[in-house]
Amino acid sequence: MERCVKFPAFRVEPCAGLNDISSMHLRSELTDGPAWRAVLAVIALGLAGAGPARAAETTELPQKAVPCPVLESELRGFSEKDYAGAVETMFTRFEQISGRRLVPGAKGKVGLKIYSDSGPGLATPIPLVEAVIEALERRGFKTQNIFLVGLSQLRMRFTNYLPSLSTGATPFKNHPVYVLESGKFYDSTWFYDSPLPTRFDPILNEKAAEEAAGGKVQTTVDEDRKSFLDTPLFLDSDFWINLPVYTDHAVLGINGALVNATLWNASNTLRFFRSPANAPAAVAEMAAIPELRATWVFSIVSLERYQFIGGPYFNSLYTLSEPRLWLSADPVMLDALMLERINRGRLQAGFKEIDSDGLRMLEFAEQLGVGSDKVGSVQWVRLPADLPPGS
Repeated sequence: MERCVKFPAFRVEPCAGLNDISSMHLRSELTDGPAWRAVLAVIALGLAGAGPARAAETTELPQKAVPCPVLESELRGFSEKDYAGAVETMFTRFEQISGRRLVPGAKGKVGLKIYSDSGPGLATPIPLVEAVIEALERRGFKTQNIFLVGLSQLRMRFTNYLPSLSTGATPFKNHPVYVLESGKFYDSTWFYDSPLPTRFDPILNEKAAEEAAGGKVQTTVDEDRKSFLDTPLFLDSDFWINLPVYTDHAVLGINGALVNATLWNASNTLRFFRSPANAPAAVAEMAAIPELRATWVFSIVSLERYQFIGGPYFNSLYTLSEPRLWLSADPVMLDALMLERINRGRLQAGFKEIDSDGLRMLEFAEQLGVGSDKVGSVQWVRLPADLPPGS
């Protein structure tokens, strides 16, 4: 039986109006209730540009996410030694606050979702990843059981996450590195369903269409609807850590923790990156998938370099840098905090702030209980940048 029914997504029948609530079909036993119908109805009406939503249900929205603190450490620099002390301090403090130990469980594996999709210059810093790996090894994880996940083989090679073709050198030779676009790490029973066509950009989406069809050149309408999820992160590991990098994004407003865990973490998603009407809801719904959330322990973000305009394509002229490291189990709050910084950078450079359409992704994610976008209520836990263990 297809497990897509477990996801908090909705389907719109062909030719059905988005503001016709009766056209919504929930895809989940977990979300098949009046509260979820109310939220998805609000999202659908918002996407359709409708006026005030009809009261299809007079029920409460899904429960808000429990507030999670944001841990912050100032860095002395951006070397592996600088990151190592901060990461160890953060991991220890997180364990104390959450009561969850970052140690091997029944599966004995942990996944790291890195970001390399802006290419060289704007990828998850390798020294940060090395520091995270060392902290996990100190907690009992075996080297070969700490795996990395990225989307694009070419960009992962350009950013040194895959071995150099000329030298074969890589910092991660003892760690499995999974390239999602290979199609080897998807399960046909786990996918996100959306009516948005795959082939409205046939050149850029040809690869995605073939993946959706299992390698076939011709795809069916049903296959075009599917975005397969990265199953090793939530099926094969005890938990996984998100390591995003931040840029602005013309469609989504901000490209960071939420997007790295969803659209950069599944197949056949280029269709969303070019659809302002569908992308925000797709990110929010995928981030709310219970199985994905259950093993997503937190996101850890370096402000070593982030881009405030022109993203997600790297442009060094529009980047900023701060010696800070953040960790939080609330990806919505991290995105909202970075949105403030990105907007500040845009204004200082003479550009407009990201408009309100770019904020819908955060609003939808909050409505679905993924986190909070209320930066005024952020709970900061500021930590010293301790020296690495054994120094």
